Amino acid sequence: MALLLGDTVPNFTQASTDGDVDLYDFLGDGWGILFSHPADFTPVCTTELGAVAGLKGQFDKRNTKVVGLSVDELSSHAGWVKDIEETQNVKLNFPILADTDKKVANLYGMIQTEDNKMTVRSVFIIDPAKKLRLTLTYPASTGRNFAEILRVLDSLQLTDGYKVATPANWRDGDDVIVLPTVSNEDADALFPKGYEAVKPYLRVTPQPNK
Repeated sequence: MALLLGDTVPNFTQASTDGDVDLYDFLGDGWGILFSHPADFTPVCTTELGAVAGLKGQFDKRNTKVVGLSVDELSSHAGWVKDIEETQNVKLNFPILADTDKKVANLYGMIQTEDNKMTVRSVFIIDPAKKLRLTLTYPASTGRNFAEILRVLDSLQLTDGYKVATPANWRDGDDVIVLPTVSNEDADALFPKGYEAVKPYLRVTPQPNK
């Protein structure tokens, strides 16, 4: 059965390039991103893993840990890590699961191909309560946009703390939308910077934590 947004994600323990990873222990009380790859030594995924390694400081700022996954063995991962570090000019700084028994892939519904062998290229954002907050699945030919994944993290963390939503193409620092469930009277108290009522259901306010 597919995981739905808001579901508690299943825990697992699986071997990785950094030793055995228990997902819940690894994430602790922070946020997490789990992302899968169809196989080692694939060109698009090589660039993606390098991009994630280069963003460690950005993930740290957001109290977020990342973990990759491929169904190949650890010995294969070791060779791939060398290639990633050489070609992307980074040091890999997060674990890659060796999901050879497809335990994690099956738990998270990552296998959708007809031959039932290869994981699709999925992304799962997990909050500190271990709830699934976002899923994305990419085609093999399109590299993931990790700037967008960081943007979603910013939005989730902001909207968890304030009664707002983020509009189309929002980025950290832009104006946000007051939730329709908030009355004007409550909005006056909650948003001291004020708000503009474009329509009764569309009220815009400066980002409250800036």
